[in-house]
Amino acid sequence: MKKPHQPFTELVKQSKKTILLMAIAILAALLLSALISTWLYKNVDLYIPSFATIKTLGVKSYWDPDLKNETNEIPWSTVYPGTSNNITLYLQSVSNIKTKLELQTANWTFRNSNGTIVLGPVKSTNYMSLTWNYNNATIDPGQAIQVTLDLSTDKSDDFIWFLINENVKEFSFDIRISTSEYS
Repeated sequence: MKKPHQPFTELVKQSKKTILLMAIAILAALLLSALISTWLYKNVDLYIPSFATIKTLGVKSYWDPDLKNETNEIPWSTVYPGTSNNITLYLQSVSNIKTKLELQTANWTFRNSNGTIVLGPVKSTNYMSLTWNYNNATIDPGQAIQVTLDLSTDKSDDFIWFLINENVKEFSFDIRISTSEYS
């Protein structure tokens, strides 16, 4: 009479190659998973340097409240997915009538590490947005106001995979600040 545990023991002896192959496959899968996780962890801090060109109509933009350092470019510095960067500007009306300001963006362009355009130029992007704290107040001729521009970036998986897959290393866009007649 055979002992009840002998069939299992015999099965193990007969299946040593199968069990060894399964163990190797499991270890390989775990190792591959660990390597991918490590690579993704190191790439979580994706960032892209950027700048924006300011195009103004009826208004001038300055860095300082004394209106001495005019600017036509904003170096946004490094931008991370899911964050926002703020820049303060001083806008002076050069119109001869009372005006209100309008903000528009255009020519969003993303480039890879070779400088090749991988997206754009486009009028807008779902990955980023530009807003400001201007409250639609009327501005007198020659008057200057302080505004803060806020560049927000998306943290969606789509945006992160876009950055990784396209090897995006920089982006740029145009900011248009213009006046509209106000009576």
